[in-house]
Amino acid sequence: MSKNIIETLYEDKNINIKQEVDLVLKIANKLRGTYKAEEYQNVIIPMVIIRRFECALEATKNKVVEKYEADKKTPTKMLERLSGFEFYNTSKFTLQRLTESPDTIEKDFKFYIDSFSTNVKDIIYNLKFIPEIRQLAKNNKLLSIIKEFANLDLSVETVDPMRMGYIFEDVLRRYSENVNAGDHYTPREVIRCLVNLLLAEGCDDILTGHPIVKIGDFACGTGGMLSTTYDFISRHNQNVEIELYGQEILDKSHAVCVADMLIKGQNAKNIQLRNTLKFDAFPKEDFRFVIMNPPFGTPWSGEKAEAGTKDFVENDAYSDDQDKPVKGKKMGRFTHRVGKNGPELTMTPGAGDAQLLFMQHALFKLDKGNGRAAIITNGSPLFSGGTSSGESQIRRWLVENDLIEAIIGFPDQLFYNTGISIYAFILSYDKRPERRGKIQFINATTFSQKMRRSMGNKRNELSNEHIKKITKLYADFEENKYSKIFPNEEFLYREFSVYQPLQRNYHLSMERINNLVDGNLLSNYYDQDKVDEIQLMDPIPEKEQKKLEKFLAHQPFYHQIISKLKDNIDPDEQPYKEPKAFEEKLLKIFDGVNIFPEKAETAGLTDTKKFIKEKIAFGLSEIDKTAEIQTNKKGEPILDTTTKDTELIPMSISEDEYFEKEVKPFVPDFIPQFEENLTGKTITIKTGAEFPFTRYFYEYQAPEKSEDLLAEFNQIQTELTDLLKSFDV
Repeated sequence: MSKNIIETLYEDKNINIKQEVDLVLKIANKLRGTYKAEEYQNVIIPMVIIRRFECALEATKNKVVEKYEADKKTPTKMLERLSGFEFYNTSKFTLQRLTESPDTIEKDFKFYIDSFSTNVKDIIYNLKFIPEIRQLAKNNKLLSIIKEFANLDLSVETVDPMRMGYIFEDVLRRYSENVNAGDHYTPREVIRCLVNLLLAEGCDDILTGHPIVKIGDFACGTGGMLSTTYDFISRHNQNVEIELYGQEILDKSHAVCVADMLIKGQNAKNIQLRNTLKFDAFPKEDFRFVIMNPPFGTPWSGEKAEAGTKDFVENDAYSDDQDKPVKGKKMGRFTHRVGKNGPELTMTPGAGDAQLLFMQHALFKLDKGNGRAAIITNGSPLFSGGTSSGESQIRRWLVENDLIEAIIGFPDQLFYNTGISIYAFILSYDKRPERRGKIQFINATTFSQKMRRSMGNKRNELSNEHIKKITKLYADFEENKYSKIFPNEEFLYREFSVYQPLQRNYHLSMERINNLVDGNLLSNYYDQDKVDEIQLMDPIPEKEQKKLEKFLAHQPFYHQIISKLKDNIDPDEQPYKEPKAFEEKLLKIFDGVNIFPEKAETAGLTDTKKFIKEKIAFGLSEIDKTAEIQTNKKGEPILDTTTKDTELIPMSISEDEYFEKEVKPFVPDFIPQFEENLTGKTITIKTGAEFPFTRYFYEYQAPEKSEDLLAEFNQIQTELTDLLKSFDV
């Protein structure tokens, strides 16, 4: 794979959509009174789409109408050839002509819409626009709205696809202020940066000849990422055949995307209104490029998730003809092997954030020979979750399979609906040799310029120079202030449990008895707080009822245990340094006592002795480094589980060196345990992965000297005093 094979592309002009947006907003204001502000989009989006199609068809409309009037059975393909697009309208009406017959405008407008080709009608009907026509007519606003849109020039010559995308997204943003911050639209300069990174290397195959390049975005929104990637690749090779595919769950965004694809000459059937977390809409397709900005913080399980999503995800399931999950055979999107020799498990992130599910889907759809992906995320996928969590194991799978080329940190306040910082993962199935076994971090968090006018939360933007610099840092693949390169092992870690040997003294005293009562060692035997809680339930669930009955049966015996212990306190007795003698003392106190009335006498007595040794004796003990170190039959120290601590040790460093430096100075008698088990019936995972991005670019800034702060304070005090004197205070 070659290096730096494609020069950076960027926009050489600023895109100004103020005039068009102002006109649309002026029209939207006419809806006031009939619609709430957040409902304006129910009218504005369909009308913009209709006008956009009408402008595109204007030059060829008469030919289509004449042919259709002459023969209403004219084949669809012939009408498409006459129109110059894969859509058409056979009506003599235009928005302008509709205004000439105000008395029949509602009926005529519906006829005009029904005269579009099926693919356009599907868009309009899916937006549920027909009922809005009735609403507008009922409130005497249909004529004025159509008249305003008839004068809006949205022709391709005046408003190119890039500007049209901005207009659509601006309208959606303005009238969707209440949407979740995760449902955002990606600024075009961010998309251009991602496309530059995708094309910066590994793309020899698309530069010459007539290749077919399939591009997918499975959270495609209005299609901005697909359109930008299409435009940039076309600039490199005008002979390339580009096929765009997308999935989107929001109907209005989907409609806008389909409209854009139709005008581009793309197959509208390749833009599916389908939930990516539930369905692979293109099961037979692999993709050369995937570019995505999946929503942040979208739940895939729980009350707020779309119905059925959990079943599809947890079962990694195919769908049947009724869109139900087929349980049994796994699709393979979310199921991967744990480590090199572990079992295959379905890896799912926390229920409230599906970003890493989208990332797995992207990799599932990529061409396994040379596929490349650029995925936007917030900070959560980099480090959320504990060692054995789904998030950590997904990251582990990404690292161990060498799928990550780079992670880029972008500035905050780049997006319209959220001000948080974002990151981009560059993923590849065909790293160039220098990148293999390594991951590059690029810190572009300071690469931005202030916008002259904010748009929602978007106050910063990437300039062309910033995009060029980020792309160069990536393609050069060299370490410097903004670029760090690490072996994959840097981000893998093992979770060690660190214990101390069981070394305790044992004593029967009022203080120890109180500790026993206040602790939770006996809570499975009797728990007064739990009894009170269950008794307040109405009705009491069956499981809780059984627990209550057990506690109530144990209640008198619990009080007997505490009473007997108190009665046998010897104030002159010294603590025992080993457990056996103390356990014998306790067994004598409870000789012949059965504290398990639900069991037969013999079994109850046996369990009572075990309970005394394991629970009561231990509850009356405390750590004592002068006491005897207890050992098992093999002479090995028994672990004191109450001393358990956890150490996360990167696989890039020596475990022995780590313990010597980080643990031994503080716990000289430490006993480390790596408790991972990937082969037994019960799987225990203790190897994880995380990407602590900011840690690697942190620069210490020394605090100001106290004398400097004091001098500054005194200066302020003097200035304030002088100011007060000037007011004769």
